[in-house]
Amino acid sequence: MEEYNLTLKQKIAQMFITGFSGDNYKDNKYFIELLKTGLGGVIFFTHNIKSKEQIKNLTQELNNEAKFPLFLSIDQEGGRVERTENIHNGKKYLSSEFAFKKGINFLKNQTECIAKELKSYGINMNFAPVLDVNTNINNPIIGERAFSSNVKDVIEASKTVIKTYEENNIITVGKHFPGHGDASSDSHKTLPVINLDYETLYLNHIKPFESAIKLNIPAIMAAHVIYPCLDTVNPASLSKKIISDLLTEKLNYKGVIITDDMEMNAVKGLTRLEACIKAINAGISMFIFRDTTKDIFDLTENLETAVKQGKIQEKYINYAVSKIFDLKYRYGIIL
Repeated sequence: MEEYNLTLKQKIAQMFITGFSGDNYKDNKYFIELLKTGLGGVIFFTHNIKSKEQIKNLTQELNNEAKFPLFLSIDQEGGRVERTENIHNGKKYLSSEFAFKKGINFLKNQTECIAKELKSYGINMNFAPVLDVNTNINNPIIGERAFSSNVKDVIEASKTVIKTYEENNIITVGKHFPGHGDASSDSHKTLPVINLDYETLYLNHIKPFESAIKLNIPAIMAAHVIYPCLDTVNPASLSKKIISDLLTEKLNYKGVIITDDMEMNAVKGLTRLEACIKAINAGISMFIFRDTTKDIFDLTENLETAVKQGKIQEKYINYAVSKIFDLKYRYGIIL
């Protein structure tokens, strides 16, 4: 990172993964401005991907226009969460549960197919695997996205997936720490509360993340969920007790920590600025915003002001950006 000699504004821009509407980013002047300032990454959704050639050209163009090489990211779990439907005329892959039920070899082969496909498009980061254990049958958001309702099965399946992506040089992002599987509401719509005691949460939900950390998983996504046994006030994504004290210190995780999409209703109780200040002070490395509006562009500038006003210590920004650059070097994004 030192050789780039980043300004504070560029460092803050590195902490953002943002998207744009449609397949032409040039229609979005705020996205282009952020790209030229030093945006850390781009997230692609179904509406951004029209064909193989189009997405290949798009990833090349974005890296050419970006101030620094980008994380080019996607949610490509298989099944319910699959962003390449316009290429394949529908779903191509099985969701995690059904792929795992077909056996470890099937799961490994499917993961390899996904990895090779993403790589061929220039995509280098996948928001997968889901490390949640689906312990609540009424869970409206996880379900078949989890490998299993059994913690040992999730650990076994995720080991295969993490190793396979690593072999194919795709950055995996394990999600949703410390476990979304016991939720009874959808964090896209509201702020779920998971009322488990710590021992139950640890044994049934945190264990797959602990296993992934031992495998040196490059990135972990924090859930927009409240866990009263850990923090009665803040969702995991904004909680120092959960991010710094538990994930970084107790579980000894030194990789990049990314929030779930900050546009989800679970974090709507705060302004974007308040939420981001809390998250950075909690130990978050990066934010996802699905669309780059004027508000998001202004947010990066307002965060710069917040640092200068002492609301965020600059050392937290520096630590986050050093982890981002370390990961980009590790995967050959920055040579």
